[in-house]
Amino acid sequence: MLTLPNILTLFRIVMIPCFVVCFYLPLRHAELIAGAVFGLAAVTDWLDGYLARRLGQSSKFGAFLDPVADKLMVAVVLVVLLQARPELWLALPVAVIIGREITVSALREWMAEIGSRRKVAVSWLGKVKTVLQMVALVLLVIGSPAPLDWWFNALGVVLLYAATVMTLWSMLDYLRLAWPDLVDS
Repeated sequence: MLTLPNILTLFRIVMIPCFVVCFYLPLRHAELIAGAVFGLAAVTDWLDGYLARRLGQSSKFGAFLDPVADKLMVAVVLVVLLQARPELWLALPVAVIIGREITVSALREWMAEIGSRRKVAVSWLGKVKTVLQMVALVLLVIGSPAPLDWWFNALGVVLLYAATVMTLWSMLDYLRLAWPDLVDS
């Protein structure tokens, strides 16, 4: 159960409170430290899956914990950023992304209950969405709350909105795949 991929996933969960503490540190470059912590956690998201496949260490525990760690990490970063910048341009993607994660998680749980979980397995859309989110959030954390470099913020915003579009697209795709089961029940 405590394989290297699972340890990396647990490490990602431990990094969540570390990120929050770093973000609020009363230091001149706290946002850089917080961005590095989040960036490291984001890299472990890719690395744990890669190692699980490469080392043949996939497990039910890891399959459960990995998406939980991802959703917790992203939701916490989005909420912290929104608290630092309570503005409409940020509130909209935060609401869409968190709402999508809740919807898709509930959909997957329900589909598993009826034996159709494979229909809503992670797709390439979800993977692209995750990469866009992670890069956008690193850039926004580094550029937050004060604009360190305007281009970090500008690129972060563009990527966040691209991630939001991919978020909606992937959710609609999962709903489309599950639709026959949803209306049949």
